[in-house]
Amino acid sequence: MSRLKLLIVLFLITFFNGFAQNGILSDEAKVSILTIGTASESHTLYGHTGLRVQDQQRGIDVVYNFGYFDFDTPFFLAKFVKGDLQYFVATNQYPDFEYNYRQENRSIFEQTLNLTKTQKQQLFDRLNQTLFSEERFYTYKFIDRNCTTMVIDKVNEVLGSKVIASKKPVEKTYREILNPYLSINFFQKLGVNIIFGPKTDKKAEVLFLPLELMEALKSTKIDGQPLVSETKTVFEAKPLENTFSIWNNIYFFSALVLLVLVLKKKGIYIAYFSIMGLLGVFLSGVGFYSFHEEVAWNYNILLFNPTLLIFLYFLKTKNRKWISNLALFNLLCIVVYMVIIINKAQLLLFLPMLITSTVLLSKFAINNRKVR
Repeated sequence: MSRLKLLIVLFLITFFNGFAQNGILSDEAKVSILTIGTASESHTLYGHTGLRVQDQQRGIDVVYNFGYFDFDTPFFLAKFVKGDLQYFVATNQYPDFEYNYRQENRSIFEQTLNLTKTQKQQLFDRLNQTLFSEERFYTYKFIDRNCTTMVIDKVNEVLGSKVIASKKPVEKTYREILNPYLSINFFQKLGVNIIFGPKTDKKAEVLFLPLELMEALKSTKIDGQPLVSETKTVFEAKPLENTFSIWNNIYFFSALVLLVLVLKKKGIYIAYFSIMGLLGVFLSGVGFYSFHEEVAWNYNILLFNPTLLIFLYFLKTKNRKWISNLALFNLLCIVVYMVIIINKAQLLLFLPMLITSTVLLSKFAINNRKVR
């Protein structure tokens, strides 16, 4: 869908409340931040943030939603991976917004902001200016620009400073904040920790997740007064059955990886090193291709090493010298890798692969060393 067509569609969607959004808010107007709970789909794992403007006198009850993207965008997946996918803001009538998330069984929390009438009007005007201009589009960044950070920026703009921010001193890293959201799906958690590099090991200076924002707002003050005048639970999601998966957990994964050592089959060794090497090629390609800082300079390539594919070539051609050399090289990379991640949150996730790779590579290095 072209940008022109998309603008036309969005204009029609917002047409019926557009005229009401251009005017002077009454003294009864309220502005609140809406936080939506998590779900199991990949795009719902971390929740969602919206900004609600309500004015019963003017017949306004609208949510500004910065989380829209167009699946029909040409080369959608490639753009998403590269980091130049355009997201945009659109509006929903609040009853529709609430109904949709109730249907999805996702909790809804509302925090009313303690803003002056002037600040409410400025925010309302600024949101509408963004909504009906090219400013509605923005380049999505996992940490730095998303539905939560965009709401924070809009509110901080009318407050005149970065009132809404991470609480100092920051104690957790981005990775430490993200991992609990992935606890119900081990392989998703493993994949995220493989593809994310050193940026996510930095202290979480940016407030970027909806639920983290909600908690921060509870203690945020401006001019000595709480920024949030009221926090309420609009809808609490019904608890889901906690079903244990036989295969989707660290125990199954550890047993599967360590089984490579137990079976002692050359074909299994080749399959294992092929997977590790191909993952390294993927990490290298994404690191060079993508604008996402989260995947750049990924030290996981020291474990998922592309040179393992060259190692397999020499294993096939029975070149003992280079089998030993590449095994030793990869062992050296693993030593460096261990130094890097020894105090990182993902160490236990990767431990089965660290053990298996170290044992196998040591075996190949010893068995193929030069005989005098």
